Amino acid sequence: MKNYNLPQIPLAERVRPKTLDEFQGQESLLGKGKPIRLMIENDSLSSFILWGPPGTGKTTIARIIADHTKSEFHQINAVSSGVKDIRTVIDLASQNKLMMRRTILFIDEIHRFNKAQQDALLNSVESGLITLIGATTENPSFEVIPALRSRARVYILEELSKENLTNILNAAIKNDELLSSLKIKDIDLNFLLYLSGGDARAMLSIFEAAILQQIGAGEIEIGKEILENVVQKKNIIYDKGGEEHYNVISAFIKSVRGNDPDGALYWLARMLEGGEDPLFIARRLVILASEDIGNASPNGLVLAEAAFGAVDKIGMPEARIILAQCTTYLASCPKSNASYMGLESAHSDVKNKPLYSVPIHLRNAPTKLMKDIGYGKEYKYPHDFDNHFILENYLPEELKNSQYYFPTEIGQEKSLKDRLKSLWKNRKKY
Repeated sequence: MKNYNLPQIPLAERVRPKTLDEFQGQESLLGKGKPIRLMIENDSLSSFILWGPPGTGKTTIARIIADHTKSEFHQINAVSSGVKDIRTVIDLASQNKLMMRRTILFIDEIHRFNKAQQDALLNSVESGLITLIGATTENPSFEVIPALRSRARVYILEELSKENLTNILNAAIKNDELLSSLKIKDIDLNFLLYLSGGDARAMLSIFEAAILQQIGAGEIEIGKEILENVVQKKNIIYDKGGEEHYNVISAFIKSVRGNDPDGALYWLARMLEGGEDPLFIARRLVILASEDIGNASPNGLVLAEAAFGAVDKIGMPEARIILAQCTTYLASCPKSNASYMGLESAHSDVKNKPLYSVPIHLRNAPTKLMKDIGYGKEYKYPHDFDNHFILENYLPEELKNSQYYFPTEIGQEKSLKDRLKSLWKNRKKY
C-alpha cells in the first residue's frame, strides 16, 4: 500500500483561488466592467460589506483584493475578537500609512459585532486609515449599525451554481497535490452538491473526508453511501442555501397563514433540525404577523417582536421553544391582510398618478410667511370636537374620498371597521 503524506491544511484552504481568473461565480461583481473588478483594476479601494450565503467566496475575494493591490491584510473573526483587536490593527494601519502602504481589515461574521465594537471602526473607516471588508450571512440592514453601513457599500453574493461548484471540485482534483496523485474513478456529484447546499467550502470538506476514508484503495469511488457516512445525516438533509431552503420556509409561512399550527410545527422542526438560523425564522414571523394577521389580532406583532428579541438573547437550543410558542399562536390567530393590501393600493396611486399637492390646510406652517400665505389655514384640530373627531379631507383634492383600507370583520379588526363606519359616513365601503 502506498504511503501518503497527508496535508495538515484543509482542502478548501489548499485550493483557495489566488486570482480573479481562478475564482468561480459572482460574475455580477467580478466580471469585466463590474464594481469589485473595477475597484481592483483602478486601484480605487473603498470599504464594503459582502453579504451572502456561506461558502460563496467572501474571504477569498478579500484576499484576492489584498494580493492584487499589495495591501497589508488583517483578518479577524467577530465571534472571537473584540475592540482590543480592532485597535491593534488600527495602530498597525497608522504605521503603514507613514510608509504609504494600504491596510485592509477583513472581518468575518461582522454581524456578530456589537454596537461598541462597530463604533470602534467608524473613524478609521471614514478617514480611510483602514479599508474595511466585512463578510456577513445576515442582512446588514438588521445587523450592522447605520453609521457603519453609510461608510461601506453592500455587495450581495449569489449562491454558487451547479456549474460553479463542479468547476471548483474539478480544479481541486486537478491541482491539489494529494488529490492529483489518486485514482478517483467515480463521484456521485449530484448527491455531493445536494449535501453541500451551494457552499463550496462544505463541498470540499465533505469530499476530502470521503477521500480520506478510502485513501488506501487503488481506485476511489465516492458514492452516496460513503457521503452519507461522512455527514452522518441520512434522514435529515436541509439545503440552507438552495432551493430546498426556500421550499421549506415557503411551506412554513403558508402553514401559519393557513391556520394550521401542526403543519407549521413540522416545517419549523425541519428547519431547526437542518441548522437554519433561528433569527431568520423569527424575522419571518415578525413580517408574517403584520402581513397576514395585521389588525385582526394586533397582539400577533407584539408577540412576534418579543419572540425575535428573546431568540436573539437566548440562542439555541432553548430558542426553539420560543419559536414554537410564537408559531402556534400566529398560526391560530384570525387573519387579515387588509392593512398590507391598503398600502399596496395607495402605493399604486403614488406610482401611477401625478404627485398631487398637499392640501393647504394640512401643510406645516413653521414661519410667519407660511402662515401669511395660508399654510395650515382652516385646519380643524380633532381634539377640539366631540369624540375627538371631525369630518375632514386628509387626501389631495383629486383623490378625495378614495379608500385604500378595507377592514375585515375578522377578530379585532371588526371593531375597527365598526368604528370607522360610524365616523366616515361619507365612505360607503366600510
